[in-house]
Amino acid sequence: MPAKVLTSRQTTGARAPRFRTIIPLALAAAFTGQCLWFIDTQSLTYDEGPHIIAGLDAWHHGRFELWNDQPPLGRLLLTAPIAFRSERWTLDNEGPSGANFWTIAIRPDPTRLAWQTRPVNVAIGLALMWLLWITTRRLLSEPAANVALALFACSPALIAHFSLATVDGIAVFFLFATAAAVDRWRRTPSWPATCGLGFVLAGLLLTKYSAPPLVALALVIMLVVSDEPRARFAKAGAALAIALTAVWAAFLFHLGPVTFRSGSLDGPYGRSGTVIVPLSHPFDRTIRLPAPEYIAALGGVAQHAVRGQPSFLLGEVRRSGGWTRYFPSVVLLKWPPTMWMMCGAAIAGLVVRRRRVPGGLVMMMLFPLVFFGLAMSTRLNVGDRYVLPVYPFLLLLGATLYETARSSRVGVATVAALIAIQAVDAARYAPDYLSYMTPVVAPERAYQWLSDSNIDWGQGLIALRDYQRAHPDQRLSLAYFGGVDPRSYGIGAHSFGEEERVHGTVVVSATHLSGQYLQNPTAYHWLLDYPRTTMLNHSLHVFEVP
Repeated sequence: MPAKVLTSRQTTGARAPRFRTIIPLALAAAFTGQCLWFIDTQSLTYDEGPHIIAGLDAWHHGRFELWNDQPPLGRLLLTAPIAFRSERWTLDNEGPSGANFWTIAIRPDPTRLAWQTRPVNVAIGLALMWLLWITTRRLLSEPAANVALALFACSPALIAHFSLATVDGIAVFFLFATAAAVDRWRRTPSWPATCGLGFVLAGLLLTKYSAPPLVALALVIMLVVSDEPRARFAKAGAALAIALTAVWAAFLFHLGPVTFRSGSLDGPYGRSGTVIVPLSHPFDRTIRLPAPEYIAALGGVAQHAVRGQPSFLLGEVRRSGGWTRYFPSVVLLKWPPTMWMMCGAAIAGLVVRRRRVPGGLVMMMLFPLVFFGLAMSTRLNVGDRYVLPVYPFLLLLGATLYETARSSRVGVATVAALIAIQAVDAARYAPDYLSYMTPVVAPERAYQWLSDSNIDWGQGLIALRDYQRAHPDQRLSLAYFGGVDPRSYGIGAHSFGEEERVHGTVVVSATHLSGQYLQNPTAYHWLLDYPRTTMLNHSLHVFEVP
């Protein structure tokens, strides 16, 4: 048989699919590299210790009561790599320390613990990148999908929260997965799609206690968009039944008593196993229910959302939060301005050019709108991580700008320039991505705008350890905000409180400078009268006090 001769067009066609995979793979590699850099340079943050302790307790003892303010799925996944290894970790809660609600000593090595838990979240971030890419490609085009991925790879908030052993990243994944699964069901309302949607809804319920309203939204969409009037109720009911059964299974099919008691949601907290019901007349009833830990925690989180907790915004401290403008202000300060520019330009382009908006895109955008509205209605004002599930939807919206601009070289070049600007902007803070602030805010003044997990979540102990090793002759005094004992990282420093005055090299966390959790919010402002010699990790201020 004569050899088959390929034409140049056939050869190009054979190479094209391989070439197209290079872009998303390169962007995924860039995201992974930044995450690993973050893991190597940032100490364990305030919430990571409790998440790891609760996850290990669930694996070893089948209990879900420890720090039961989050569902167990994220904690179980994060601690799966260490749950049954021969190496035993000791995380001792040594009680409150100053303004910290807990101080955890970690042995034998917190750095190794970070490397054995945090990469789980990196893998979840890569899964979200893949889901964002295939969803954007289906709704818009493959080049637009690459634009969304490029923005994802240089987004400081996503890099940071997918590099921590916390549950915020997995919540981002499951909200976007829920919207994508509902859209898939809308296009093909088959029974396999219904079952798949049910399991995705279970994942959403098992990542955040704020999920039930969003599950209700998904079910309402199923009832509204279905062309099968008789089957839509059956399929919505089946999806809900699968989700609730999976949630019960995650709690090992526990059955137990839950007490429902009347009272004010902003009054005293209900004790473990008690749900406060906002009724004026006396009510006290105990019922045995499946997954009692989930139901009790759901009531506790609802009460926490009404009571609030100390918050800080633009120089003001409130003991119970409650700013309506908090999350709009935070996302404008914390999320790159180039992304907001692309979203605004995309919306303007769709309106001005009267382009047809894909129905799936409109439906998916209902989820971030409802989620953001719910977040604004609570008094929990502690960081952009609470609304981070909105972020991938903004990337999807921003990618539509490419569809508007693709007809001209200038438009395509503008989109490429905006992505490059965002990458350079993110690099200003690398690898301290958690502390990122928009360019209008000077890093040394960030504490005057925001605090807590927005800029300082206790992630600077590795940088402080390196600083102390480089300056062994300096007497170090430390006012540290974080959940990990600095001695676990080998730091030897004198810890001083709000009323104490010290001299020498003085290091204070940005969150303590803001005063968010202090009895006296201005307790450490006396340090501002002395020269600031440096900043460590964009979160620790170093002063020299003679």
